[in-house]
Order: sequence, then structure tokens, then C-alpha cells
Amino acid sequence: MTRDWLEQKQIPLYFATVLVAVAVGLSSSVFAEYAALAITPAIAMLMYAMFLQIPFLELRQAFGNRRFLGALLLANFVLVPLLVWLLTLPLAANKALLAGALLVLLTPCIDYVVVFTHLGKGDSRLVLASTPLLLLLQLLLLPIYLRLILGQEASTVIDVRPFVEAFALLIVLPLIAAVATELAAPRSALLRHWSNGWAWLPVPAMAVVLLAVIGSQIARVVEQLALLAPLLPAYVAFALLAPALGFFSSRLFRLEIAATRAVMFSSSTRNSLVVLPLALALPETIRGLAAAAVITQTLVELIAELIYLRAIPRLVRARA
Repeated sequence: MTRDWLEQKQIPLYFATVLVAVAVGLSSSVFAEYAALAITPAIAMLMYAMFLQIPFLELRQAFGNRRFLGALLLANFVLVPLLVWLLTLPLAANKALLAGALLVLLTPCIDYVVVFTHLGKGDSRLVLASTPLLLLLQLLLLPIYLRLILGQEASTVIDVRPFVEAFALLIVLPLIAAVATELAAPRSALLRHWSNGWAWLPVPAMAVVLLAVIGSQIARVVEQLALLAPLLPAYVAFALLAPALGFFSSRLFRLEIAATRAVMFSSSTRNSLVVLPLALALPETIRGLAAAAVITQTLVELIAELIYLRAIPRLVRARA
């Protein structure tokens, strides 16, 4: 088995992992409990593995593509939030569903979107290089979006402390560790071997995260299917419309075909695995249903990604 084999087979591996997680999570409450405990360390491990693949010392050159960054930021932080606001208006009566939907739909993905962009013939290098910026902006802007959409109720729904803790544990610490590793690796053979070893881990780490997240939460999703049903129209509509917003933004900035596909994948792929701990940090009265809302979006999105892999390359090529 090689790294290339892992990268080529990662989508079947992820879907197999989801099936195993569903089966085991529904049949074993003990597994679900231990899986819940593994979520945070598993995501932190995934983030460190992903960050190690980003050439931080070369990001200035990557950020030189201002048109791509402009299209990416317009799609993810202006157009998509407007779409999310409209799609979640029918959920206003249920604060748990609304909070969960907002958490997941307002945050662009920073991990497996790179994989899907690559498989969908988009410029995955641009997406990978923009990951730190996407992370920083979504954590800064998410409280603002929640305040604008939820109004005065945002303070009763969202506690800042767990957000800060999750950001520190899942983002800041892995990021600092990865940058420190990259800075020291040229002077240390041990760290170079360490980095090379971790280069194998993004795909297995993603599988572990999927196993932990879905395995720990799937029973709640099944138990609350009737309550979660109002989310499905919003999630399906998002899956259909978000790529169009990415395409529109790309046309405004006159991006080439591969970069356009990259923006389309980014605008339609959400950060569900990272925001789940944030949902679990919500007040006890809404955290269970909000977390189930996040997982429901993950399941819908995985199906949508299979369609994107075929549709986006054909649509963009035809338009171009």
C-alpha cells in the first residue's frame, strides 16, 4: 500500500467508514460513548496532519492569486451567508435546529474539500493554501453571523467560552505545532522523518474522525428523525444552490476553469467535522438536537459530493 493508493481510494474508504460507523453506532451504546470522547483528539490529529501538508513558508506566493482569493471569500463569506439566512428562515421556531444548521452551513470546509476538489478536477493546491485564511475568517465571522441572524437570542444560545476553547484545541495548537515542525524540519533529520510519516495520515485520520463523529451521534439522528425532517429541504437546497454561487463568484473574478471548480467545491462543502464540538458545547437544552442537525448535514453532503464529482467538471467545461 502506498500514499498514492490511499489518495486514490479515499472516497470509497470514507463511505465504507460511514457505513461501519452507522452500523456500530446504532448497535452499541458503549462504542458511541467512547467515540464521543475521541472526537476532539481525533479532529486535532486530523488538523495537525492536514496543516503539515500546507507549505506555510511559501504561502505568500500562493496568496499572490488575488482573484482566486477574492472569489473564494466573496462566495464563502458574503453570498453563502445570505443564502443560509434565507434557507433557515423556516427554522426560526426551533432554536436547536436553527443553531445546528447555522453552525454547519456558515463554516466552509478546510479538510476533505481538498480531496473532493482534486477528484473533481479543480485546483486543490489553491484550496489547500487558502485553508488557514478560511479557518481564521470563519472563526472570526461566525459569532457575527450568529448575532445578525439570531438577534438578541444569540447570547442565550451561544456561549463564547466553548468556542474559544474549541478554536484553541482544534485549530491554534495543531497549527502552531505544524508551523514549528516545518520551521525546524530542515535542521533535523528526525523531524523530517516525522513529517514524512505524518504525510501518510490525512486519509486515515479523516476516516477516524468520520468513525468517531458519526458513530457517536448516529443514534441521536435516528431517534430524532421526525424532528430533523425540516432540515432536509434547507440542506438539499443548499447543496443545489451553493455551487451556483461559487460559479457566479468565479465568473465575476474571471477565474480559469480549475480555479472556478475549486471555488464551487469550497462554497458547497461545509466544516461539519470541526464545528460538531461547538454544537456539543451549546446549552444542554439544545445541544443534542443541534449536534444531530450537524451530522444530518454531513450525511446529505457526502451524497451531494458524489454528484459534484461528475457534474461540476462537465458544467464548468460546457460553460467555458
